[in-house]
Amino acid sequence: MTLVKAAAIDHIDLSVGDLPRSIAFYDAVLTALGFRRLPGDETIIWRGSQTELAIRAATSPGPSSGYDRYRVGLHHLAFRADSRDAVDRFHAFLLQKGFEVLDPPAEYPDYGGGYYAVFFADPDGMKLELVHRTWD
Repeated sequence: MTLVKAAAIDHIDLSVGDLPRSIAFYDAVLTALGFRRLPGDETIIWRGSQTELAIRAATSPGPSSGYDRYRVGLHHLAFRADSRDAVDRFHAFLLQKGFEVLDPPAEYPDYGGGYYAVFFADPDGMKLELVHRTWD
């Protein structure tokens, strides 16, 4: 039984290890994905058509080995593209900016029919993805 239908994820807040470094990264990536940055000092927010993403400086020390997506918490964050071509163009943007690409654009049939994605990392090593897919 559905009690309330959630239309979308409203916002995501991430804690980062180096705020200035992450601002530069997320500003480039999110602007390229159509988000716009909102005014703010301690929490930096970008607004998309349906979702906000915010970053703030971490106040607790993380593991000395960096981000581990296999620990409890966020495994990765995926953004949806409107075409395979958009994934390819974004991959070229990542390379041009010198951002770490984990896996270049490819089809991933294990994730569902028509699943085409590029995987990349933020400055703390958090896995991010841009995916285009046709729903099964």
